[in-house]
Amino acid sequence: MKWLLLLCLCVYAVQCSDYDDDDEEDKPKPVKVFDPRGHRPLDKKREVYNPVRNAPPPISGGSRYQGRPTEAPVGRQEYEKQEQPDAGGCTHASEEMGELCPTGCELKSAIVKQERNVKGEVSKLQKDVDDLSRSANTIYNYVDGMSNALRERQLVSNENGDLVTRYTDDLETQHAFAKEAITTVFPSNIRILQSVLDKIRLKILRVEKAILAQKDGCQEPCTVSCPIPVVSGKECEDIFRKGGKDSGMYLIQPDSFYQPYKVYCDQTTQKGGWTTVQNRMDGSVDFGRRWDDYRRGFGNIAFDVGKGHCSNPGEYWLGNDRISQLSKLGPTEILMEMQDWSGSKVYAQYRQFTVQGEMTNYILSIDGYSGNAGNGLLEGASTLFGENRTMTIHNGMKFSTYDRDNDNWTPGDPSKQCSREDGGGWWYNRCHSANPNGRYYWGGSYTRNMAKHGTDDGMVWMNWKGSWYSLKAMTMKIRPFFS
Repeated sequence: MKWLLLLCLCVYAVQCSDYDDDDEEDKPKPVKVFDPRGHRPLDKKREVYNPVRNAPPPISGGSRYQGRPTEAPVGRQEYEKQEQPDAGGCTHASEEMGELCPTGCELKSAIVKQERNVKGEVSKLQKDVDDLSRSANTIYNYVDGMSNALRERQLVSNENGDLVTRYTDDLETQHAFAKEAITTVFPSNIRILQSVLDKIRLKILRVEKAILAQKDGCQEPCTVSCPIPVVSGKECEDIFRKGGKDSGMYLIQPDSFYQPYKVYCDQTTQKGGWTTVQNRMDGSVDFGRRWDDYRRGFGNIAFDVGKGHCSNPGEYWLGNDRISQLSKLGPTEILMEMQDWSGSKVYAQYRQFTVQGEMTNYILSIDGYSGNAGNGLLEGASTLFGENRTMTIHNGMKFSTYDRDNDNWTPGDPSKQCSREDGGGWWYNRCHSANPNGRYYWGGSYTRNMAKHGTDDGMVWMNWKGSWYSLKAMTMKIRPFFS
């Protein structure tokens, strides 16, 4: 009886176990979906991942600036406007670099150009006139001589009739030659000279027209669409310390051997002094550019919204050469501000930031993170692990564009190129945790089907919004680091 009871319990347990297994098979098993697409996942069967390159340390040490001086007294500092050497505004010789206005330059260029042409034509006309004058004098003297000879021959006796006849025949021949020269050669030369005169008259009319156009343009005071403040400096921190406390477009000149150029200075965020090197806010500028464009810079620095000066930044990339030059003047920090489509804002700040020169393909070196956006540039995408996370670190990477592949994803293979797939130039690894120069998508969220190559090619910061959310606005600014 005991053994029978034990056997029944075993059979019941087996039946219950079979029923539970069938029930679990019928239920859908939870599947963990994770497709960051902020990198190119490692596949050891086909590819070998190249570790992160050793990044040169960013410039650190003593700053070229001490702490901010005591605030100046309240009130706007007035600058005395100096008279420029060229009143027309053709050159800009003042170190203070005031407002530029090109009125008069076109007139000067037009007059100089026409003067060269007119001088040449006048010289040619003078030569032709001199030749004609000499020819006319020769013919006149020749005819006059023949007239005198004729009068002398008419006095000769009839006995010399044969001689007179011979001389008369010669005289008629010479007379026919003179008549042909007067009736044919002279009019032809006169027509040529008349044509030259007509050309000169036309050029004079053009000069007069240019002068009248300049007069019409100067009827009203000269104005420019973006007046440039008088104050200037090596960069925006220098401008701030010289009194340029208003955010807007300024001229900076980091090196006296190079021409000054325009930048947008943020003089309010964290007490100001920031030189904006990248700004995106509305997708008005295409960032899918070639290497030379990123080297020189592109886009619109600033624009006026009716205040009389350019106080609003436009979309632009300052240029890798200029970014490198500014970052190598001394210890430099970078601030990356970003905003989503609901209005939320975060930032990532690095206290050390250096971009090497073009000979190294602009290697990026950063350190000292703080902020609330996530440290993607130094640590990679926080949702990944192991080598898959390492391949999203941007520190130590070379700059890449679609026509210059320097990323870490199978170098030399044109089918595996981060910049071509992800829509812009950047310090790609394999490929990114951040893609500030990617394609601009309105509304934020986008899908694989919307992307050109099926990758997360938007304006992405993975550690904040993930791979498939394109930010509304992003700004990168640098300034000298000081305590």
